[in-house]
Amino acid sequence: MPKTPAYAAPAAGKPLAPFSFEQREVGPHDVLIDILYCGVCHSDIHQARDEWGGAIFPMVPGHEIVGRVKQVGQHVTKLKVGDMAGVGCMVDSCRDCQTCRRDLEQFCAKGMAGTYNSTYMDRKTPTYGGYASRIVVTEHFALKVPEGLDPAAAAPLLCAGITTYSPLRQWNCKKGDRVGVVGLGGLGHMAVKLAASMGAEVTVLSTSRTKEADARRLGAQGFEVTKDADTFKKLSGRFDLIIDTISAPHDYNQYLGMLRPQGTLVVVGVPPEAVPVHAFSLIGGNKRLAGSMIGGIAETQEMLDYCAKHNIVSDIEIIPIQKINEAYERMMKGDVRYRFVIDIASLERA
Repeated sequence: MPKTPAYAAPAAGKPLAPFSFEQREVGPHDVLIDILYCGVCHSDIHQARDEWGGAIFPMVPGHEIVGRVKQVGQHVTKLKVGDMAGVGCMVDSCRDCQTCRRDLEQFCAKGMAGTYNSTYMDRKTPTYGGYASRIVVTEHFALKVPEGLDPAAAAPLLCAGITTYSPLRQWNCKKGDRVGVVGLGGLGHMAVKLAASMGAEVTVLSTSRTKEADARRLGAQGFEVTKDADTFKKLSGRFDLIIDTISAPHDYNQYLGMLRPQGTLVVVGVPPEAVPVHAFSLIGGNKRLAGSMIGGIAETQEMLDYCAKHNIVSDIEIIPIQKINEAYERMMKGDVRYRFVIDIASLERA
């Protein structure tokens, strides 16, 4: 197979630049996807800058991938040439352990193979992500993107969408529930759209009022500023469920206080430091502090089908690959509403 054009981080903190790599040949259970669009996730920045440790360079980021199937292996039944397909945060797992058999491949006992900055299950061959013109993936980890979804705006569903859909489903979000969403960024705006579509009364909890009009347009019925200490008193005991999407340092205890008895605070953002939680924040009301990490392949397909049915996609700004370093800097400043998506055709033009 010809070399695959891409953009890669050559080393920690270095600007992304043109790169190419050898893509594996299409095996009997593989799918070759010509990538059309790839979303830009905040975790791309963390990993390209080695802020979480253990980075593998050169690194081709990108795990919100949508494209057209170009070729399928002889035993592939899930997809056919011409289908719109997606690849999310993982490209393989052992598929035999207890968690894999429960469709929780992200928690594979042997460690799932991440879409990039990882290795395949041989633990030797590096994986390269969606800032590239094509990807080969085993059919189990390729997702069928419903034709009704705009492919560019659907790309972020492969991470931001499933990351927020999964906890809403896990904790049985339903009509009449009061749901708080902490932060209105790439994850938060999807949490608002999805929770509102499930019939919940959604309130956005943000540090400023600059995004209030957006929050209401996306489906929120309430908007409260958390820099005001009175907000936590006013909303004490209000919510059935809170989805916490922010990665900046903040006090979980304050948000636990906003839950009704037996309510749940679900953490999907990753602050840079550990956050202390007092036992009384949980005991007082039998409250739950939970975490959620993406979703398995079956649940991710369920999410895509749900989004197609309810006409839900991300709010995006499309960029050429040549502006990826600028986009990283803008993301760090919160200057995107609400997800950058790379037009991979710009890579071929370059």
